[in-house]
Amino acid sequence: MPTRSVSATTAPASSSNGTADESRALGRSLRDTIPFDAHAGPQAERDRPDPVERVLANNAGRQERLVPLRMARMAVSPFAFLRGAASVMAWDLARTPSIGHHVMIDGDAHLNNFGLFRTPRQDVVFDLNDFDETIVSPWEWDLRRLTASINVAARENSVDASGRERAVRSACAGYRTTMAALWQIPAYDLWQMRSYASVLHIEAPVTLDSAEKATIAKAVERATKRSHATMLARVAEPDGKSWRFRDDPPILTRLDKAETNHVIEGLRGYTQTIAGEWRTMLERYDVVDVAHRVVGVGSVGTRAYLLLLLGRAHGDPLFMQVKEGIVPAAAPFVPAMPEPFNHQGRRVVHGQRLLQSSSDPLLGWTTISGRDFYVRQMKNMRGSIPVDWLHGATFDFYAWCLGLLLARAHARTGDAALIAGYCGSSDRLDAAYARWAESYGTQTVADHAAFVQAIATGRVKAAPPEKS
Repeated sequence: MPTRSVSATTAPASSSNGTADESRALGRSLRDTIPFDAHAGPQAERDRPDPVERVLANNAGRQERLVPLRMARMAVSPFAFLRGAASVMAWDLARTPSIGHHVMIDGDAHLNNFGLFRTPRQDVVFDLNDFDETIVSPWEWDLRRLTASINVAARENSVDASGRERAVRSACAGYRTTMAALWQIPAYDLWQMRSYASVLHIEAPVTLDSAEKATIAKAVERATKRSHATMLARVAEPDGKSWRFRDDPPILTRLDKAETNHVIEGLRGYTQTIAGEWRTMLERYDVVDVAHRVVGVGSVGTRAYLLLLLGRAHGDPLFMQVKEGIVPAAAPFVPAMPEPFNHQGRRVVHGQRLLQSSSDPLLGWTTISGRDFYVRQMKNMRGSIPVDWLHGATFDFYAWCLGLLLARAHARTGDAALIAGYCGSSDRLDAAYARWAESYGTQTVADHAAFVQAIATGRVKAAPPEKS
């Protein structure tokens, strides 16, 4: 089945607006309109834009001094390129088949955007992270982004084709079987579901040996040792009776007085977007320093500030991130979100609160110098499992868990019965996505090679490689 535009490949359905059983029946019927094999189609099209041009166009509006660093980070590997090339993939996704059911998607659900978080009750949960690209779009787009990232990461870990297929199929099975369970769960119960750090208790259809269990346990243990206090000594230094950020350009750079004041002033508007009890808590802290901090791959070049706040108690630091919200890559291919979500910071916060099982209570939004921002704790994500640790059954298990988490997030804003009805109980959809992911993995390797070549010829300016 040839790939086409979204409007040409979506069935005229968003929900049955009836009972869950009726939605499930509708989902099953949509297999006749969009058969499973349609999802396995290859990616390349004659009119596909030059991926290098798409990346360069996406640099518009970013801080010019940091664009070469962004290009350098994307050039490191095909997986790094995939992370930074959301605009490239958005064009591709808009031409893949969909049953027409839109949900609030993460928009950037690659396997590095899942992590461990501390809840207000000090529990550590495992969930989605990074909602810069969140938007109302076909649910399939998140699943494709996830499965493509699994395939590309597996290639970098020297996993063979059969292993890549197995990992992708595990993710799809996790998504499909979880959705099959969730459509019958009351909405209130769904909103209370959490996946705690003890992920080894999840009943995944993957058997881990003692060494593989130790790999995951090690990541969890390492993450739980991270806190605001441990970050203080890493990024700041004593300044009399207070602290100040340690200059580490281009990653961490100081601001001039005017920009510092603009950021601090922006916090006034932000505090009105969080619950009153948390505003009261923040009144116990004072901002003692502000710096610009470079984060991630795709976000490099956007404005991201790190704030150090100190409480009255001895050794009571609180780190806050004020990050610019930009138009998501998928926006040109879907209907615009209604007001007030044309404020890009508010859109990010809205998506995160909907999709995460336990969002940061300090999550809010503001406007600084006419630009949209969102605000969060810097350390509400405590860690993740390094991609290079993922091999064999550990990879399959982790992929299955990610599929589970993605399904639960989609079920919170979508029609779980409809999606479950479409996905079915067989592994045919898993197989189709595995074939597509293998094709897209090959495409990503080629796109990355073209990008590296563009740097070599001077078409793309990149900073020198960063020190490891």
